[in-house]
Amino acid sequence: MRAIGECRLYGIIDLGYVEVSDVTRVAEQMIEGSVDLIQLRGKEKSVDELAGFAARLHEITARSLTPLIVNDHAEIAREIPAEGVHVGQEDDSIELARRKAHRQVLVGKSTHSIEQALAAQREGADYIGFGPIFATPTKPDYAPIGLADISRVHAEVSIPIFCIGGINIDNLQSVIDAGAKRVVMVSALIKAHSIVDYARCVTDMLA
Repeated sequence: MRAIGECRLYGIIDLGYVEVSDVTRVAEQMIEGSVDLIQLRGKEKSVDELAGFAARLHEITARSLTPLIVNDHAEIAREIPAEGVHVGQEDDSIELARRKAHRQVLVGKSTHSIEQALAAQREGADYIGFGPIFATPTKPDYAPIGLADISRVHAEVSIPIFCIGGINIDNLQSVIDAGAKRVVMVSALIKAHSIVDYARCVTDMLA
């Protein structure tokens, strides 16, 4: 599998945006567009439903050595050979997520400040999401943190940092100029006229 440190573009297949019938196609297009890392997120879906989606997705992602990350529910990684789990500030601890998976998996954590980023690193996270950088409909309850702390978090945190939140191809250069090396895209990528072309353009900018 691709190492987390080599990943630059992190795509999230959010079932709030993607029709159930479209999940496979979206994953295939992300991979064709050179998305490095794919997460399955479905806040309104049951664990059993998500496990079913994860099983189908992993058949696709494994062929291209693209790590598949499951959002929130570490127990899914016990049944499905997903490469990792992602947790939020209000979710399981890193240690508990690993215990639930019953095996060695990547565990990433969402952070919304320098302090949370440092805490996640101390806790043993393999990577962090840092944001939301800009306002985003995916996380309407979180105030955007802006660009100012991107360079500082990269100076103080040594694990891979993926900037997230409202990032799209129009504002990506400002995020890169602020010091970002890796980004997460959700709605901008999923809703693109061509996911393949959009992802390739982003990966070129991040190269």
